[in-house]
Amino acid sequence: MARSRESRRGRPDLGVAAVARLAGVSTATVSNTLNRPEIVAPATRDRVMAAIEELDFVPNRAAGALRTGSNRLIGLVVPDIVNPFYAEITDAVCAASSRAGYAVSLCVSGDDPDRERNHFAALAELRAAGAIVVTLSADHQRLERLRLVGSHLVLVDRRASVSEGCSVAIDDVLGGRLATEHLLRLGGPLAVVNGDLGIPQCAERDEGVREALAAHEVDPESVIMRHVSEMTIDNGQQAIEEILEADRPRAIFCTNDQLAVGVVRGLSAAGLSVPDDVAVVGYGDLPLAWESLVPLTSVKQPKNELGELAVSLLLDELDAETGGTEHTHQARRLSPELVIRESAPS
Repeated sequence: MARSRESRRGRPDLGVAAVARLAGVSTATVSNTLNRPEIVAPATRDRVMAAIEELDFVPNRAAGALRTGSNRLIGLVVPDIVNPFYAEITDAVCAASSRAGYAVSLCVSGDDPDRERNHFAALAELRAAGAIVVTLSADHQRLERLRLVGSHLVLVDRRASVSEGCSVAIDDVLGGRLATEHLLRLGGPLAVVNGDLGIPQCAERDEGVREALAAHEVDPESVIMRHVSEMTIDNGQQAIEEILEADRPRAIFCTNDQLAVGVVRGLSAAGLSVPDDVAVVGYGDLPLAWESLVPLTSVKQPKNELGELAVSLLLDELDAETGGTEHTHQARRLSPELVIRESAPS
C-alpha cells in the first residue's frame, strides 16, 4: 500500500478519505467498518483496519454524534470519589464501559442538587448515550430531560420503579437484618447507630433491624437508637460517648463502617474491650473495616457487581434501540453478606 498524500498544509491527511484511498475502498465502506463491521466482507474489513493502523487514524466520534444525535459517551454521576464505596463502583463502571468501547464522563455531585442538575444539563447537551446515576437526591426533572434528548438512565444504589428506567441496588433491608440477627445471638442490650432516615439506604437498614427484632420477639423500645447527621468516624465516636453516659450495650450495629470505626475508638477510650465487653458490626466492608484497630465484622456490599450490572443494563437498552428491539426496564437487587471478623465473632 502507498502512503497517503500530504495535505496542502504539509501535514498528513488522516481523514476517512485517506483511509479509503489507502485501503482502495469507498468512504462508506470505511464508515461501515467502524460502525457496522458485521456487514463488511472480512477481507475488505481487514484492508480497512490495516489502513487505519498504518495511518494511526482516530475516528471523529464528536462529528458523528452531531450527525446522529448520539455519542459513545456514558455519564457517571456519583456523590463523591473519596468514599471507597463510590470509588469501587466508579472503577467497575469505567472498566466495563471501556470493554464495550465507551468512554466515561465522571461527574462528582457532592450530593449537591444544584451541582447534580448542572451535570445532568451538561450530559444532555453532549448527547451522552446514557447515564449511570449514583445519587441520594436525584432531580427527576433533570433525569427526564436526559431521557427526552435520547439518553438512557440506570440508577445505582437506589430502589426505584421501573417507570424511572433500569436500576440496580443492594438489598439493605436484608443487610440490616443479617447484622442485627448476628448481634442478637450474643444477648444483652443492643444499640443501633444510624444516619438520617431520610436517606433511603439508612431507612432500609433500619427496616431490616426492626424485622430481625420482630422475628426474635425483641421489644424495639429496649434497643438504644442513635441517629447522626453525617455518617463519619467522629460522629460514631461522639454517638458512643453519649450512649455510654446512659447505658452500656452488649452489642452495637453501625449502619456504615465509618461509624463503626468511631464507635470502636470511643469504646477503647472508655476502657472497654471489643468484642469482650461490647461487640460491634459495621456495614459496607470497606478497606478500613479490616484495617480498623479491631478488624470489623461488616455487611459486605457487592460494589463491583453493582457497577458492572449497571453498565450491562445500560448497554442492553442501547443495543435494543440500535437493533430496533424492545427493552424492558429492570429493577435488580443484589444480596449483601455478613463477613465475620474480630469485632463480633460467631
